[in-house]
Amino acid sequence: MAQPEAYISGIGQSEIGQRLTRHPLLLTLDAVKQALAEAGLTIGQIDGVSTYPGKSTGYLGFSPVGADELVDALGIRATWHQGAMEISAQLGAVAAAAMAVRTGQARHVICFRTVYEAAAIARPEDYPSSRGKTVEGFSQWFAPFNAISAACWVAQYAARHMHRYGLTREQLAQIALTDRANALRNPAALVREPLTMDQYMAARMITTPLCLYDCDRFTDASTVLIVSAGDALDEVGCTPIRIAAMAGSVERHSWDQAEWMASYATGPDLWKQTDYSVADVDTVQFYDGFSFLALSWFEALGFCPVGEGGHFIEGGRRIALDGELPFNTFGGQIGAGRLHGFGFAHEAVTQLRGQGGERQIAGDPRVAVATSGGGPLAAALLLARD
Repeated sequence: MAQPEAYISGIGQSEIGQRLTRHPLLLTLDAVKQALAEAGLTIGQIDGVSTYPGKSTGYLGFSPVGADELVDALGIRATWHQGAMEISAQLGAVAAAAMAVRTGQARHVICFRTVYEAAAIARPEDYPSSRGKTVEGFSQWFAPFNAISAACWVAQYAARHMHRYGLTREQLAQIALTDRANALRNPAALVREPLTMDQYMAARMITTPLCLYDCDRFTDASTVLIVSAGDALDEVGCTPIRIAAMAGSVERHSWDQAEWMASYATGPDLWKQTDYSVADVDTVQFYDGFSFLALSWFEALGFCPVGEGGHFIEGGRRIALDGELPFNTFGGQIGAGRLHGFGFAHEAVTQLRGQGGERQIAGDPRVAVATSGGGPLAAALLLARD
């Protein structure tokens, strides 16, 4: 018997800001309330919860709310739930929920990602970061070289693209410039100032070839997606968006001697799960914690050959809001704020429902790709409005 389809029904998002004083659990509940209202569901109909990466006790700013905590706070009668970091990137939590509803483990699953990093830095006494006396785990590969930021790790791949394929900083800049231009059309976006090429080129370097504007910034917010079973759509009061395909992969978490980032394995796998192709895609919402990660997704998913990403986005017209492949229409993480992966699926659903407002894609978009990660772990969703 064929498995039922999985759909994204309600979506919700809390206030997006920096150094917010509202408790992260309350931000999560704000987003849940919004998603439930849109879906026309009650908390009594929710029987699953999925999140990434679960509560991070070592650094609460990174992930201050876990699945168990949300279950307790809302009195959810959960028949299935999970919260773990050892999955294929942030949107892997949505893929797990989709598998749960397709196999009958649940009917309506709340998927959420809550971040509180800016507030935690501002209030370390309330959100302390534990520091060990020894370097172990993945850190043993980075800390001895003072490469403690993911910017250092991604920069190596960007530098190789420049050396091997001729990628230029002016080409890479189009990710940040497009993000910032689209963020100006998004009233919820964190960044409200335009960005010019001259400003980009003059910005201080973080780790060559990535400059300040190639990096997202710490943000406080919560994003919620409700994943519903196809045979439960009669309970849903909004336009459901089908999860037409999903894929994910894990490379070396240590980043040690990996030839390619995980995005390059995930992209081809996504198309193996569907009859859709790149020609059917109306918009892409690509993870841009660092600009090169977004560029890698264009290549990994086959929108252009490997090594041609720079040429593909050169000048920015192709990926502009009114271009042939609108990219990160809400501003991405570089423009809208570091929502850590979930913002891309939220925006894809918004666009496919025609609810983007000033940033809405013209015409009748029906198919979108949303991704998260791309370095040592990656996940991609192909979303369709039937």
